[in-house]
Amino acid sequence: MKLYLAPGACSIGIHVLLEEIGKPYEAEVVNLREGAQHKPEFTAINPKSKVPTLVRDDGTTMTEYPSIAYWLARTNPFSNLLPDNIDQQARVLELMDYAVATIHMHGFSRMFRASNYTPNAADEDTVKAKGKEMVEKGFAVLNAALEGKDYAVGGYSIADSAIFYVEFWAGRVGITLPPNCAAHLERMKARPAVQRVLQQEGLA
Repeated sequence: MKLYLAPGACSIGIHVLLEEIGKPYEAEVVNLREGAQHKPEFTAINPKSKVPTLVRDDGTTMTEYPSIAYWLARTNPFSNLLPDNIDQQARVLELMDYAVATIHMHGFSRMFRASNYTPNAADEDTVKAKGKEMVEKGFAVLNAALEGKDYAVGGYSIADSAIFYVEFWAGRVGITLPPNCAAHLERMKARPAVQRVLQQEGLA
């Protein structure tokens, strides 16, 4: 397998899952700041121009965080990245999707790329403020979901990898995590797989 990633981007969560699984894989950095995601060499692999992108052993490409995470979990059952119980599986997908589709794509996206949401540069601060409000609301939801738990749903799962990356981003932009999220982040950072990924991506 080959993972196309950008250090510190959402692909860090998939990187963590690959380390948790322990099977051989390659990692290739896509320089988003230099626009490498839009160059023909990469768009031939993923025309969506985004990471994470996973090229599987059969040469086919898989994109989108939830799809990659789910596929990795189902094809590597020994890693216990997805509960056996169908209700718990649904909760894992629910929380993973909330972290990716709401906290990341609605909240952090406005904070990181405000110009994508308004043609008027004078409005960008308002856009960023709205994004921060959405992120903080999202963490309040996650904080409640993590109450009394070490991990999101029962044991460690693919949901925790997605929650981890948005929690990690919070620290990088100065957002204070609520207590259960802060504890979850520290618990994640203590995992050997996460420590290896942070080292490999130059974020330790």
